[in-house]
Amino acid sequence: MRLTKFGHSCVRLERDGAVLVIDPGAFSEPAALDGVDAVLVTHEHFDHLDVDRLADVLARRPSVTVHAHPSVASTLDVLGDAVVAVEAGDRFEAAGMPVRAYGGWHAVIHPDLPRVPNLGFLVDDSVYHPGDAFDVPADAAVQTLFVPVCAPWMKLSEAVDFVRAVAPRRALALHDGLLNDAGHRVTDNLMGKLAGCDYARLPAGTTLD
Repeated sequence: MRLTKFGHSCVRLERDGAVLVIDPGAFSEPAALDGVDAVLVTHEHFDHLDVDRLADVLARRPSVTVHAHPSVASTLDVLGDAVVAVEAGDRFEAAGMPVRAYGGWHAVIHPDLPRVPNLGFLVDDSVYHPGDAFDVPADAAVQTLFVPVCAPWMKLSEAVDFVRAVAPRRALALHDGLLNDAGHRVTDNLMGKLAGCDYARLPAGTTLD
């Protein structure tokens, strides 16, 4: 499997010619969706979901499927029959790859703000994208973990503890679009020291096998 990190929280996975994209939001590059076969959406926030961009893709590739929590799926009428509702605990296929959904709720931003549903997705029993939460897939042996490193709902110690709890072979920075160069240096240094596994931040467009 090849994975490419795009801007902020967008990840592209490719295997046997099929393309699966997770969270192509407003901060990610349109190229992430080139040739896409299926999309996973962790939650409704604009930095994870760009509905207009998905509608444009579906106009060109009507076979694309979009998998999201029922609360998100119910707002995507513009995408028609492409939308598939999934919930925590579900197992399904997207772009020919096995996927398991975890979690349930977005992390708390502030008690005055209502929480929205959030799903983490484990692809091919090896790559885990948690969306905006630190739900641990306790029944999985994660090889590659995407870990949020900067958000209004978190502090870095929580990211460290999340990586240690999941215990992956490697951790890659996620949700990093709000950091400037100085913030990247500080975060990269601390995560590299404390994560307890191989850790890296991939510039947008970087591909790994």
